[in-house]
Amino acid sequence: NIITAIAMYQGLWMSCAFQSTGQMQCKVYDSILQLDSSLQATRALMIVGILLTVAGLGVASMGMKCTNCGGDDKVKKSRIAMTGGIVLIVGALCSIVACGWFTNQIVRDFYNPFTPVNTKYEFGAAIFIAWAGAFLDIMGGGMLAASCPKGKPSP
Repeated sequence: NIITAIAMYQGLWMSCAFQSTGQMQCKVYDSILQLDSSLQATRALMIVGILLTVAGLGVASMGMKCTNCGGDDKVKKSRIAMTGGIVLIVGALCSIVACGWFTNQIVRDFYNPFTPVNTKYEFGAAIFIAWAGAFLDIMGGGMLAASCPKGKPSP
């Protein structure tokens, strides 16, 4: 029996081939230095987006009403939550840029007539999960950023 690759998927960390036997075989990239600069930049943007999202979640959790950070001052807590929301939005924008850049690269390579047929990659599940995560990150960050009060509340 001849085993052929039905579909090939390329990710930030590895490339995979789905074979006619129903198995998926993945190979981690051997060296960072062998990767092209656009893939290295996309990796860096995605890591920065993840780190900013984690930091934004930490800051936003300090601004919640149920925590003791910031004391009992509601204006201060709202501003802390707003700052966390802004950091979340910046992290989401980094992820969106990385996803868009990587998606564009896959589409250009797929429709390039000079790309050999056996090296044309398709979208994997990870890119859709990244788009959904970035969208949820924008939504949550927007809700938190909109929580800034106008001024001091009257007693």
